[in-house]
Amino acid sequence: MPDLPTPQDATEAALFSECWDAVLAYADLCTSGSTAAAQLAREAFAHGIREARAAEAGPVRGTGRRPARLPRIPLLLTSVRTTAAAWEEDGQGHKLDPDLRLWLNSDKAARFTGPPLRRPLALRGLRDLQQADAELLWLAEVEALPLSLVARRLGLDPANAAEELQQVRTLFRDRCHRNHLDSPMDARCRSYARLLDAVTRSPDAGTPDDLSRHLATCVECAEAAACLRLHGGGLPAALAGGVIGWGGLAYLERRRRAAEVRLGAGRAGTADRAADDPEDGTQKARVARNGLLVAAVLVSALALGVSLMPFGGSGDEPGTRDDAGRQPVADPGPSLPSAPSVPPATSQPAGTAGGAGAASDEPDTPRSSESSNRHTEPQGTASPTDRPTPAEPTCRVEYDLVNQWPDGFQATVSVTSTAALDSWRVSWSFRDGQQVGQMWDASVSQDGSRVTATAADYNKSVPAGGDLAFGFISSWRGKNSPPYDFTLNGRACAKSG
Repeated sequence: MPDLPTPQDATEAALFSECWDAVLAYADLCTSGSTAAAQLAREAFAHGIREARAAEAGPVRGTGRRPARLPRIPLLLTSVRTTAAAWEEDGQGHKLDPDLRLWLNSDKAARFTGPPLRRPLALRGLRDLQQADAELLWLAEVEALPLSLVARRLGLDPANAAEELQQVRTLFRDRCHRNHLDSPMDARCRSYARLLDAVTRSPDAGTPDDLSRHLATCVECAEAAACLRLHGGGLPAALAGGVIGWGGLAYLERRRRAAEVRLGAGRAGTADRAADDPEDGTQKARVARNGLLVAAVLVSALALGVSLMPFGGSGDEPGTRDDAGRQPVADPGPSLPSAPSVPPATSQPAGTAGGAGAASDEPDTPRSSESSNRHTEPQGTASPTDRPTPAEPTCRVEYDLVNQWPDGFQATVSVTSTAALDSWRVSWSFRDGQQVGQMWDASVSQDGSRVTATAADYNKSVPAGGDLAFGFISSWRGKNSPPYDFTLNGRACAKSG
């Protein structure tokens, strides 16, 4: 196992500490155990630092600019990916996550090392930015550091940091648009390129139906749409997925949760705070006290929730593994199970399934087999208007578990509607206390086990026979059963497969 590089000065020592935390977080996702994660992180870190130092000491172009390269943290994360690929080739693939091994041997991985004009658009756009601009964009969008802290680390005026970041976002968009036009593409993609640019510039612009259908089937154009659309909050996911590749969204979620833990504990920015800034110190102390109170409440709620929840898991569910010795990651924990909603009044006696606690004036008569089997599925927490009707399904839903790690998972939902829609709302229920933390291409709300995804402004319209799709990241504990009871605008959906 190689030794970690020695920092050249105090500034680089502080940078190494921040970078190592990021490298270890991604290496943990890529491996099947904590020992392998530490080994992969050390090898990748040593290789990446050598590469960064060589690039910094390299010759300057005739224009006075050094060759385009990634900022320090994304450069080291790509080093983790390339080191993992070397493990796979050298017969050490058994140390890696099985899903990563499949990805490394697919066409998706080949895009990151293939012809430059075929590489992901976000990767090319970030490399084209000036080094300081690229650092600002990555630290603020992906690492989720407070903007004031990023400004101090990069030597910017905190008062102007928000304006500076917006300018960098616009520069990144322009680079991505130019690279998209330079990419080799067929005539159909070429015909949509300028329309895509126009649609993504305005937050109020609607997406034409034909363009929407094209984005659902063309990977390159969908990547371009994610990079060009600065509104809607999708830029961090576009950067993480386009630069890191496999596990990019999971890494993004981990870094955001780690940043929330640091801020909640009142530790963020203490190393950078001036000694003569008593107001800032008072505020951070207040945040620390509030954070501890919130933590105490959450721990109490978690203990109560665990005591109330049924435990039927065998401990052998996919994705579970020993995390002893690993870097701690904040876990929101399961919420308290919600009581099932009471169905409309029926002839069921009080205390039976679906009518517990409800008064009944009907005699206690035996029920038919059809009545007794009405609630074999677990009940959600949706209102009666959101429950499926006995009518013929007017939609079909496909649920895809994209990736899973010990305390979370990434999934996508695709729904085909037989009727044209001016807007849509997709709901479903979880069986095992899963909690959705982040969603893209839709806004999310959750009430107990019932989750509702509502259309974004740019994808409300769906033609008859058309598809709508969105994705999310969620937490899970013990068991991660697929969701059930999907509805589209309150009507039941048939499940594909």
